[in-house]
Amino acid sequence: MALVSSSEVKIGSSATNFELLNTVNGQQASLSHLKGENGTAIFFICNHCPFVIHVKDELAQIALDYSDRGISFIAISSNNIETHPQDGPEFMKAFGEQLGFPYLFDETQAVAKAYHAVCTPDLYLFDAELKLSYHGQLDDSRPGNDLPVNGSDFRNSLNCLQDVKENSAIQKPSIGCSIKWK
Repeated sequence: MALVSSSEVKIGSSATNFELLNTVNGQQASLSHLKGENGTAIFFICNHCPFVIHVKDELAQIALDYSDRGISFIAISSNNIETHPQDGPEFMKAFGEQLGFPYLFDETQAVAKAYHAVCTPDLYLFDAELKLSYHGQLDDSRPGNDLPVNGSDFRNSLNCLQDVKENSAIQKPSIGCSIKWK
C-alpha cells in the first residue's frame, strides 16, 4: 500500500463538470444533475483501500445527516481496474448501495486528474456555485491509530458552508492509498 497525502487545491477553484457511469443504478450521471442546492461533496474512493474501508460508515452517516440540508454526495472511483479488478463497476454497485449515494466510475481517470485527486479517500466540498470550500481529511482517525472516526474536520466544513461562515480551521490533507493510475 502506497501511502499518499492529498495535493493542495486552491480554495475557491471551480468544480469541473463530468459525466460518468453511476454504478448504483447503471445510468450516466453528471455533476450538473447531481449537484446539491446548497453544496456538493465529492469523495474519490475505491472498494479495497483500508483507509476508505475505515471511514466508509462515517461517510454514509454524514450523507444521511446533511442530505436534507441541500448537500449532495457523490463518490468516484478512478482506480485502474486492470491492476485492481476489485474496484471495477460490478463490485462498486454493492459498495455504493452501502454508502447510500451515487458511486461513479471514472474509467479514463480524466475526472481524478481534473480534480488533482491523488489518494483514496480524497475529499472535496463545493458550495452552491460549485466553488471549492474544503479539500482535506475526514478527521484524524487512521486505521490502527485508535482515534474514533467522527468526521469532525469534514463536518466542520459542512457546518461552515451551511452557516455561510469562513472555515478558519486548518485544512489538513487527506491521507490514504494512492489512486492506481494506468
